[in-house]
Amino acid sequence: MRQKYLLKFCTIAFMFMLPLGFMAQTIKGKVTDSSGEGLPYMNVVEKGTSNGATTDDNGEFNINVKSLPTTLVISSMGFKTKNIKVIQPSYLTIVVNEDNALDEVVVTGSRTAPRSNVDSPLPIDVVGIKELMSTGQNTFDKALQFRIPSFNTVQTPVNDATSLLDPYEIRNMGPSRTLVLINGKRKNVSALLYTQDSPGRGETGTDISAIPVDAIKSIQVLRDGASAQYGSDAIAGVINIILKDDVNRGSATLRTGVTSEGDGEMFGISINNGSSIGDDKGFINYTVDFSKVGLANRPGTVSAKGEAFGGTGFGAPLADVEEFLSRKPDAGNVNGSPETVATKFLINGGYDLSEESRLYFNAAYVFKKVNSYANYRTPYWKIATGDLAYLQDLFPSDQAGGFDGYVPTFEGVLNDYNATLGITRKVNDWNVDASITLGGNEQTYKVNNSHNASVGYQELSPTSFDPGGTSFNHLVGNLDVSRLLSDKVSIGMGAEFRNENFEIIAGKASSYEGGGSDSFSGNDPVNSGIFNRYNLGGYFSLDYDVSDDFLLSGTVRGENYSDFGNTFVYKFSSRYKLSNKLTMRGSVSSGFRAPSLHQIYTEKSQYSFADGGGIDVVGLVNNVSPKARELGIPALKPEKSTNLTFGFGGKLSNNINFTIDYYKIDVEDRVIYTNQIGKNQFFINGFDTTTSGIDFVSGISNIEIGEGKLALNLSGNYTIENKRTEDVPTIDVKEDDGSTTAYPVLDRSNLALMFTSRPKTKWILGANYDINKWGLSLNNTYFGKTTFRQKFMSDGLRTEFTPKIVTDLAINYQATDKLSIALNVNNLLNVLPEWAFKADNAAGQAIIDDTSVISIANGGSGLTQLENESNAITFNGRYSQMTYDGSHFSQLGTMFNLSINYQF
Repeated sequence: MRQKYLLKFCTIAFMFMLPLGFMAQTIKGKVTDSSGEGLPYMNVVEKGTSNGATTDDNGEFNINVKSLPTTLVISSMGFKTKNIKVIQPSYLTIVVNEDNALDEVVVTGSRTAPRSNVDSPLPIDVVGIKELMSTGQNTFDKALQFRIPSFNTVQTPVNDATSLLDPYEIRNMGPSRTLVLINGKRKNVSALLYTQDSPGRGETGTDISAIPVDAIKSIQVLRDGASAQYGSDAIAGVINIILKDDVNRGSATLRTGVTSEGDGEMFGISINNGSSIGDDKGFINYTVDFSKVGLANRPGTVSAKGEAFGGTGFGAPLADVEEFLSRKPDAGNVNGSPETVATKFLINGGYDLSEESRLYFNAAYVFKKVNSYANYRTPYWKIATGDLAYLQDLFPSDQAGGFDGYVPTFEGVLNDYNATLGITRKVNDWNVDASITLGGNEQTYKVNNSHNASVGYQELSPTSFDPGGTSFNHLVGNLDVSRLLSDKVSIGMGAEFRNENFEIIAGKASSYEGGGSDSFSGNDPVNSGIFNRYNLGGYFSLDYDVSDDFLLSGTVRGENYSDFGNTFVYKFSSRYKLSNKLTMRGSVSSGFRAPSLHQIYTEKSQYSFADGGGIDVVGLVNNVSPKARELGIPALKPEKSTNLTFGFGGKLSNNINFTIDYYKIDVEDRVIYTNQIGKNQFFINGFDTTTSGIDFVSGISNIEIGEGKLALNLSGNYTIENKRTEDVPTIDVKEDDGSTTAYPVLDRSNLALMFTSRPKTKWILGANYDINKWGLSLNNTYFGKTTFRQKFMSDGLRTEFTPKIVTDLAINYQATDKLSIALNVNNLLNVLPEWAFKADNAAGQAIIDDTSVISIANGGSGLTQLENESNAITFNGRYSQMTYDGSHFSQLGTMFNLSINYQF
């Protein structure tokens, strides 16, 4: 009996003891900095276990533990790790101290020990995932457009292959002069060579739009030359993408959106999650992202008189043109933003092999498909070229005459991949990092609803074509070694081997024979093939802290290219703390950029706007061909650069900071893509250039207003000058009559694309207000003046895009601890690009002032001279919003985006 009661007593006692230690306990709390500001994405882990959580956007967390008491470990990059012993359940407020102030430790721009971006002698922007997501932009490159003032990109109005990847650049230096890293390792460039008349013409760049935003932890943007540290391409700067490594915070995000015009529908879903592996010795974090964006069409209203009579007219009867345009006022054109489908997959991981060594890896794969359109081939366009008879059979219509034109489609398929495997190890106080990286990009094309007009095809022509494509891949091996020799001196050294392959993929015969497929001709096997080069480089770096305030840093690098020989570059930088609140910094460096394999070996025929108006087929002659030698085109050589940066950084208090930096970049032997000279174009080392400007970044946080807190930020870029410092060279061409004519390699149109097609100045003013479960963000981006001098326009005129302010609104609601809803209204006020003619001289002003109508042969009412000029640069109104050269920001107008995020 006594045993029975004893058993009951023990059972009851056990039940009462469960809440005190044997049942799972929930600990809730908030992690803040010294000013009381909640810190997001802090790691909260139960000590000695893999059990953990991550703070939310307000710094709050909850974690279930098996028993109490226990110890929680709070940590994150840039903050000192803190251990908190928890004896009983309660709401905790945990204050962590900053490590090197509040600024995140950066690795970009240095080959020695990492420092905070305040301590760095170089201008570096650190952008967190929260800031990227708050832009509401669909892709990573467009998000950077509204976060980094010196970063510019915009969709081009004439798409073709460019629809797969929009040109971008830092400091107006072109896509080729910005190096992209993933976790500090070189990302492969795209297989695409930009050949359209748009900013970035003649350049190659890395497809950063392919990287899923949900996989990114932060972005480090080095706004300074870094060829000595990283090798070729880093003339304008470096973008280092830091991947998520969280194992305790997964999420699923559903995205949808539409433009105010009801098109450009967007749907996307993304899953990010992580897991510990091997008894908490390692981690793996993965992201899967799917998105689909519908066509957004912004054609202009086409001028009937321009189509019939103007310099870009087709000589067709006005009545025929007006009849067609009465049914299709935009002449059937489709231009704006193409239909896009993308699937992206990325993993990032690491594993401790021992106390002294760690294995790390990351890999990504992206599949993207786009569908865009060429200019609509109107019936009177093709009647004028005498193609009507067989086109009636290929493109039948119930309209009078049995033919109503056609619009060729351009379909592109992109596959992009990269993977890195490496190991870090500590050997006698030396930090050793060895890695191998493989990356590639392939783009193949298909043209539908078109034809081959050459003799031998015509009525026998197929309407679907395979033009081939291009492919690029590289294999990179790195060995980096660094050591702190003392509390004042650190050194770093290393070597890199890189092997590059570029392939021109041949198209099928019908796509290239004769004039090839109408709108986009294919690659002839004669011009196709695989082209290769390799290079080996080594560097040495030294940082010397002369005192706690004074830092000296230097790096030297040597490279040997299989096709260009040897090069040597250097970089010297310094930082001096004038006070606890103000730092002075500067650097001087040399750099280089080897011409890409694309620029050396690409040879093909392509459709483009002809110098005399309309559309023509021209040939791109590669640099190593006999034709290039016949024309007197010298072999390409590397660009060389000199960079100078000087500035100040201030942290006036825990919540007020600023940086201001002056930069000057001089480039020798800049590689350019020439005008059409005769029927040919080619690449050449054209002339020297200089670019200078000022970057400014500032922020104020933790302004208490009512129950909420306000943060303000202002950043901007101003271009002082961006110009050539030498005359434009000429090429001597023998004419049919035996005489020789010297043609400039770049005309005023292409010079404007190179130097003035990006905003003269760009500023971003943002405000973020967090109150309870709500977060509000209002950003205003000022796009300064851009200047174009399009083809076909009179020499006395230029076009200027008017400065505009684009306002973006973001509203975030934290419905529960796990569920949040965000609404973004991009371009809230539906601001659109606007341009106007400006006079360069008296002749140009006379054209602007002349309102008289030009007489035409048949006695009808013609156009004013200025209307003719407008038709010439917009293809009779087809590209009225942007012209065919592009603009300083998107023409799509207001966009609504809704996202729902669930954390698990």
